[in-house]
Amino acid sequence: LNQFSLDESENTLRVATTTDIWGRREHVMYNNVYVLDGDMEIVGKLEALAPDERIYSTRFLGDRLYMVTFKRIDPLFVIDLSDPKNPEVLGELKIPGFSDYLHPYDEDHIIGIGKETDSNEWGGTSIKGVKLALFDVSDVKNPKQLGKYEIGEAGTDSEALRDHKAFLFDKKKNLLVIPVT
Repeated sequence: LNQFSLDESENTLRVATTTDIWGRREHVMYNNVYVLDGDMEIVGKLEALAPDERIYSTRFLGDRLYMVTFKRIDPLFVIDLSDPKNPEVLGELKIPGFSDYLHPYDEDHIIGIGKETDSNEWGGTSIKGVKLALFDVSDVKNPKQLGKYEIGEAGTDSEALRDHKAFLFDKKKNLLVIPVT
């Protein structure tokens, strides 16, 4: 997806991927986490996460991976990588919307920036405004959304959804800035 889907830690390379296979009569999509050693051999893996969804954002922080996938509901996964040979999902949170970018707030909190969603009259999903969310990941088995702020409505956009350099956060100054159109 982007540079945040790849991480090096203690002589291992960690990567999150989406597998997307199109056949004549079927389409298969799922997500994977791989841990590779110094010889680029897979030593640990977690495969087939969130079938029929794709990764929207990832963030490796220490021994954890925070990963958002999306189709109709946003699962935020908390994945343990402390044992490189046995990555495992610790918990997940399913909420409307999705995060295109995840940013650390502190050891127990993650900021997500993405879009809010809602069900539409045809049974599908409608994309709404830009969404800023604060997630509490202190209880890894039960992550929570502490709060959210929606900016604008359908059609509202932010370059920060595609470019992390458009996201400014300074905890000491209590400042978070994103451009919005």
